[in-house]
Amino acid sequence: MPAFAGHAAAQAAKEMVPLADGGTLYVFKDGKMAQESRFGRAVYQSIGASVATKDGRNIAITSNEVARLSSLLEQEHGG
Repeated sequence: MPAFAGHAAAQAAKEMVPLADGGTLYVFKDGKMAQESRFGRAVYQSIGASVATKDGRNIAITSNEVARLSSLLEQEHGG
C-alpha cells in the first residue's frame, strides 16, 4: 500500500496499481479509475492517456474519478 493511501480509498478500490512516477492508480469496484500523485493528492488524467506502472506495463486511462478519489483521501484527514 502506498505511503499516502487513505484507508477509505484503499477500501473502495478493487485494485491499487503502483506507478513508475511513485503515484498510484486506483481501479474501483465499478471499473472506474483515478490516480493519486506520489504526494498523496488526486490528480487529473485525460481519458485515453496511458500511465506507466512500476513493473513496466502501460495502462490506458478509461475514466477520471478525480473528485471521487479526492473525497476518499480527504476522509482520512478530517475533510
